[in-house]
Formats: sequence, C-alpha cells, structure tokens
Amino acid sequence: MNAINNGKLEGWPQHLVTAYVDSGSNVDPAFEALNVMNHLLNDTKRSREECIAKMKELDFTDEMMNGTIGALSGGWQMKLRLIRAILIDPDIYLLDEPTNHLAEGAVHWLTDFLNGLDHQTVLTVSHDTTFLENICTDIIHYEQRNVWGPYRRLVHYKGRMSDFVKVQPQAKHYFELATSEDSIKFIFPDPGRLEGVKTSTQKFLEMEGVDFRYPGREKNQLNSVNLKMSLSSRVVVLGANGAGKTTLLKMIVGETVPSNLADCTYYIHPNLRIAYVAQHAFHHVEQHMDESPVSYIQWRFKDGFDKEKLESEAYRISPEERKAIDDFGLEDIWSRRLRAGQLEYEVKKRNVPEKDNRYYTRDELLGMGFEHLIKQTDEKIAAKEAGLDLRPVTTSEIQKHLNDFGLAQEFGTYGKVRGLSGGQKVKLVLAAAFWTVPHLIVLDEPTNFLDREALGALSAALNNWGGAVLMISHNKEFYSSVCKEEWHVADGIVDVKGSSSEREMKAVARKKKFEKELESDEVLEKAGGNVNSLGDKYKDATTNFWGATVSKKEFRQYEKAKKKGDVPAMRKILQIPTGKVMPGYEELGDGK
Repeated sequence: MNAINNGKLEGWPQHLVTAYVDSGSNVDPAFEALNVMNHLLNDTKRSREECIAKMKELDFTDEMMNGTIGALSGGWQMKLRLIRAILIDPDIYLLDEPTNHLAEGAVHWLTDFLNGLDHQTVLTVSHDTTFLENICTDIIHYEQRNVWGPYRRLVHYKGRMSDFVKVQPQAKHYFELATSEDSIKFIFPDPGRLEGVKTSTQKFLEMEGVDFRYPGREKNQLNSVNLKMSLSSRVVVLGANGAGKTTLLKMIVGETVPSNLADCTYYIHPNLRIAYVAQHAFHHVEQHMDESPVSYIQWRFKDGFDKEKLESEAYRISPEERKAIDDFGLEDIWSRRLRAGQLEYEVKKRNVPEKDNRYYTRDELLGMGFEHLIKQTDEKIAAKEAGLDLRPVTTSEIQKHLNDFGLAQEFGTYGKVRGLSGGQKVKLVLAAAFWTVPHLIVLDEPTNFLDREALGALSAALNNWGGAVLMISHNKEFYSSVCKEEWHVADGIVDVKGSSSEREMKAVARKKKFEKELESDEVLEKAGGNVNSLGDKYKDATTNFWGATVSKKEFRQYEKAKKKGDVPAMRKILQIPTGKVMPGYEELGDGK
C-alpha cells in the first residue's frame, strides 16, 4: 500500500489519486505534535468550513479540533485519518487496519460510508472478518501452492469473504477464534506469590468513591468509581472513544492517582506486579530498532527490574523531586516493612551511619514530595519478589521465553526489531510484559495487530493463565471469549455488569526455580575470575552463528578448542563472520 501511495509500484497508473490510511501502529512524535485543524487544512487543501463540518459529523469537539493530534485517543486519531482520506476524495482508498481502535458505532459508520461509494475503489487490509464480510466484493488472497514451489502469489477471488471460504475451505479459520494442533500457541508463566493473598478471590485492588480530573480541566473525567479486582478477575472495559477507558486503566496501573485521594478508598497491593500493554506499546520497542529482541529484553531487565518502566514519565523523578531528595539529604531507601497496618520505608541519609537509619511511613514520605522515589522502590521490591534479581538474562533463557510467545530463534536471537512485522512486535511486547511474571495483565486494544490465528492463541493462553486480566477491546468475539465481567464507561460513570467466577489459585512462589536455573547456568556463564581451566570460561556449542545445530564432530572439535582457549578455532567452528559478535558468545569477540 505504501508503494502504491508513493507512486513506487511499477506500472501503476500515475493519474489515479490515492489516500492512504495507516494502522496507527507506529508513534511519530512529530506527527502527534501537529495541530489537528492545521494538519487537515494542509493535507487536504480543503476549506476550514469543510474540515469543521466533516469533523463535527464524527462528534469532534472544538477542544479536539484546536488541540494536538497526540492529545487524541487512539480511536479519535483513527477517525482523523479517515476524515483526511475522505476530504482528499481519492480514486482509491488504501486502508490498513481501518477498524483499529474504533468503537462499534464508528465501525458501523465506516461500513456504511464505504458501501455508499459508487465510483471509487477501496483496497483494505484487515483482521476484522465481520468488517470485511460487510464491505468486500472481491478478495485478494496471498497463498502458496505446490506447483509454484517455495513462492507465494496473490490470487483474486470474486465475492465476499463467505464466498471465498466456500471455494477455499481451509481458510475457514478466518471466521473462527480457535486454535488447532498446528497453530501457534502462547504459554504465559503463572504469577508468583502475592504476600497475604491466599485465594484467587481475595482482592488486591479496591476503589470506592474515586474521582479523577486532568490538571487544568474544569470537569471530572471519572466520578465516584467503585471497583475491586482479584486474581480471578477477567474484565473488559467498554465505552465510546474518549469516554475515559484508558484514563481508568492508567489509574489502575498507578500512572495516575485519584483527584480526591484524601476522601476515597484507593488500595492497590504494594507488591502487585502489573504488565501494561498500552495502545502505543510499539513506541518503546521501536527505540531499539537495530537490536535483536533478545538484546532488547536484556537491556530492559538486566538490573533485576524493569528499566523501561522506571524511565517512563509515570516513574521518572522530576527535577523538583530530585531537589527535595537532595535537600533532605536522602541517600537511598534500603527496605520496606509493614507495621501496625502501615507501610514504612527504611531511609539511609548521607553522612549518617547505617545504625542510625530511620523508618518513615509512606504518607510521611509522600508529604515530603518523594512520590516517584516511592513508586520506584515499590517496583524494585515487587521485581525482587518475582525473583528477577536471580533470573538469568542469558540469550538461551530469553530465547526460551520468546519461544513461548511464538517468536522463533530466527527472529528472537538473530533478527532485528526493525525486521519484525506488526504481529511479531506484539508478540515481543507480550513476552517482555510477562518476563516479570505479573499478577495482572492490562491490555489496551490487544487485537489491533494480531491475525486470527494469533488472536485464538491469545484467547486460549489468557483462559489458561492464573493471573487477572483487564482489557479494553472493541472486538466482542475476542473479549467475550475471555471476560465475563464488563465495566461500561459513559459520562464519567463506571457501571459494572456481570462477574468473574472463581478460578484455580496459581499464584505460587517462583524464586527457588530461578535459583536452580542460575546454578545450572553458572558453569556456562563464567567469564574469568578464579577458574581451574579455560573450558569453564566459554559456553558450550549447540548452534552455529546461522542457527544450524552443530554436528557431533564439530562439537568435539569445539570442546578441544575451548579447553585450549583457542578463540579463532571456536569462531571458525561456529561460522562467525569476521567483524560480527555472536549473541550469547560475546566472549569470543568480533574476530578482528
């Protein structure tokens, strides 16, 4: 589609006008900084009146029209992309996952609009089978046949999706949210122990009478929210675009706090580990485009906690807070304890002996302005409870974890993030989120970039998992397969419907398991120090640089070279090109 839109497809008629609507999978800070109205005026060359009329038709407010694109939710940004395309009035609409982030009503509007076109062509890529069934007159299928050898071709079928499946019965999985023996599978690690929580129905989160208002706004976004969650919870948050669904999620994951904190009940278990996969989760992964997925996870978790989370805006210590910390003379927070029902933190001050460390309550430290320091401390303690300080971040350990999420060694160890498809990036984001063995997974529009097969695998994995699930999704087929409890958000009110049934308690201690894994890896991972032979300094050979399993002969040759410390010979056996470093075998250098 990009090639067509940019005029780079050989033989494409250059007189045809196209309008490309991208999926919104990539976050572009420069694009998000643009003013909404100016963006439409400059891109469409239409009058201000025409732009306003079309946006009003889709319920854009004056505040939205005069604000930045980045201030809009994912659903409103998709509506803006569609409005831009409509105002261009092209010969051909090029739509890449156009229902991403859209609420049900907006999808109906888009369906009606496309079906009402009488002289324009629509070319779309979508995983929304119902949407395709309702708009398509022709299907172009990318497929492989034996007579073509290893190659795939685009094959044209006349008719709707249902007509296509009649001709190609093996494609019926496009209408099913199910997994087969041959399809991909996700295996999520069960959550570790949560201190004090003995059953799957014991609450770890509770809100009563909670309000939330964005700074500078005159009106609350959320009013009198009453919620609770346990490890048995399977919840979907429903509501129109911009109703406050993502705002609610951010408060639950601790990125924001209630506006009326002193007058409400707002309890989140201090050791609760939350994995939050946001709408724009790709943004962080794409800061590591030239690294492998394994290297990305090593960077993120090598210190025994989630470095990416602690560097995010929600956890970052501001200059004002840093000044307050320095003025108080605080060197570090050493530990935390629960005493008389209150959390207390052991504070080490500069130039003060350790024996004179003092405990301060959470409220006392918050009163001093140390909000983000406390959040960082709680996050590190929760990570330690999960055993992340003991879990090895070796290439083999991480790749084993990636295998559970359908990201094979070809992509996980030897590939680059730049070369991953949208669906593969989702798998990497999920794998990274589950590295911390969370108790709660929060998914904001998880279906946007996964195909039907992967959606079926995600549904099955969530249903087998022992932790709590909270998601925002407009895909009823998907969310109803997992969630029995619905939180409806409208006009600032959260209405709870249905309930989650009790599930098997799977939150168990994991630390001993990681200790055992570390002990078995120690011999392989030593890189110097007091060792008795050079053989302990280098890893065993299992696969070469290109991912092929080494032969028995090569293994014996490698063992001999390892004992002698013959690095050139080991590099030759593993077929490592000069100038390259093999992931997991960094001790062999680059051969220069």
